Amino acid sequence: MQFRTSITARSWNNVGRSLALAGACLALPLLLAGSDKNAKPKEVPGQMVDSGSFGVFMNGRRVASETFSIQQDNSGSVIKSEFKTDAGTDTAGQSSELQLTAGAELKNYEWKETSPGQSQAVVAPNQEFLIEHFSSSPQEKQHAQTFLLPASTSILDDYFFVHREVLAWKYLASSCKQDHGQLACPLKQAAQFGTLNAHTRASTLVSVQFSGRERISLHGTDRELIRLDMKSENGDWTLWLDDQLKVQRILDPTSNTEVIRD
Repeated sequence: MQFRTSITARSWNNVGRSLALAGACLALPLLLAGSDKNAKPKEVPGQMVDSGSFGVFMNGRRVASETFSIQQDNSGSVIKSEFKTDAGTDTAGQSSELQLTAGAELKNYEWKETSPGQSQAVVAPNQEFLIEHFSSSPQEKQHAQTFLLPASTSILDDYFFVHREVLAWKYLASSCKQDHGQLACPLKQAAQFGTLNAHTRASTLVSVQFSGRERISLHGTDRELIRLDMKSENGDWTLWLDDQLKVQRILDPTSNTEVIRD
């Protein structure tokens, strides 16, 4: 496998576009240079940052699919996702909607189980904390749990792999810099992010590191992609992104789970 230690200038431009649209890069000095902080922001019509589907494979067999979209407008971003098991497996379905402010902070997160149960949860900031309201069905009385976490906490649910793409963008925006026309990322140096898994009501730190560019075979074609490694106490994931900063493949070697963009 071949590795490189920087991302091309074209990729840097894609980082700016993708992260700005997702609301995750407003802290980037390069993108803010020359902006008038006192000027009233222009109204921006909604733009689709990314959309599509992922196939989920276990031991080489497709077992589920995730359909997702990431849309941005002047007020922030909305990430929608739907997860369903494929035919021939136990029926299971979940949906989620993650709303972020223009500064990439949590505005609201809603998770629903559509099959086999009807559990649901909503997470939103409450002053300096996050509060989650949850129940096992719409008819059941809701319970509440407070997390001593800031609104900058990333939502990272088990079955919504698009959340890992958003976290990858957050990492690239916060840890990489432009150097002579290239996006230079510290090789093998991890950055940590606080995350919350809403449906399990558990928080954990996730470390993300840039591991160079790697040539892999995808859909029968050799491609050179950006590799990021995510590690936490709950498991490790390797992500491969293209030059448009879109996740193409995710691998969990421990459970032999592979996620591939259709």
